[in-house]
Amino acid sequence: TQVFNRRYFMKPGTPTPNPFGGTDQVVMNPGQGNPNILKAAGPTDPQICFISVQSQSGRPIALLANYGLHYVGPGAGAVISADYFGVFADRIQELLGADRLDPPFVGILSNGASGDINNINWMQKEQRRWAPYERMRYVADLVARRVHEALQNVTYHDWVELAAASTDLTLQVRKPTPEMIEYAKAILAKPADAPKYHGHERTYAERVLNLLNDPDQVDVPLQVLRLGEVGICALPFEVFAEIGLELKRKSPLPLTFVISHANGHYGYLPTPEQHALGGYETWLGTNFVEIEASVKIVSRLLEMLHQVTQPESPEN
Repeated sequence: TQVFNRRYFMKPGTPTPNPFGGTDQVVMNPGQGNPNILKAAGPTDPQICFISVQSQSGRPIALLANYGLHYVGPGAGAVISADYFGVFADRIQELLGADRLDPPFVGILSNGASGDINNINWMQKEQRRWAPYERMRYVADLVARRVHEALQNVTYHDWVELAAASTDLTLQVRKPTPEMIEYAKAILAKPADAPKYHGHERTYAERVLNLLNDPDQVDVPLQVLRLGEVGICALPFEVFAEIGLELKRKSPLPLTFVISHANGHYGYLPTPEQHALGGYETWLGTNFVEIEASVKIVSRLLEMLHQVTQPESPEN
């Protein structure tokens, strides 16, 4: 597998400071082979979902895949990269023999529910050293080959029912408590080179104070698409894996997947239970909406999935 939860419970007595002067119950990316790691704080979703479109003659037209893995990273310094998503698009085109078609084949890999997922096994010390771009090419090739293998057993349909629904869900914006404001001001009043309780305390102190000027509410766009027996939920967040798994499990459709970072970006989306554990993804300034947001979003998306699954009423 290439998916590992990046949030970990640590052994009792392990320092777990946060930038607000307190401590967390879990730590993100605690270091490979860290002997103080106890266990992962959440699940993973290794499933690769995809939709393939071809002409009646069998000519590849497009393929949309979905994988619950954060970016991999080129490991090449300060560069701009399409990461393994871009490499996948090129590799699946090659595997399908669809290079340089006219009109061109379109290969796409979308980011699934991966807000707490990366492809580093933190429980083990990795011995291999990856050359620049090597790791993301490895992951992209693995995902593309798995999709290509599954394509050999795909049954194509000459017609599928299409449906869509969208809405704006109003959520409360998280605001700092008086204690957080006081602590942030104290941090910024210290010299920049003063000893730090947490390495990112100044950054989050600035974010905390900036949030005072933010609106109290935000309208978040949610979208559901249906292609036959496949449902797609589009969310403008970095969505935790367990949220994607819940939507898959409760969806009325046989196959459902989540596209994150869709139609905007409103920060990380942990569950209330993960909020209680703390950690980077839950910090105010990384997460911006109310703690119950994931519960409300999942409920609304499930309503929308049922809406697009209802048979159409006969015309009068």
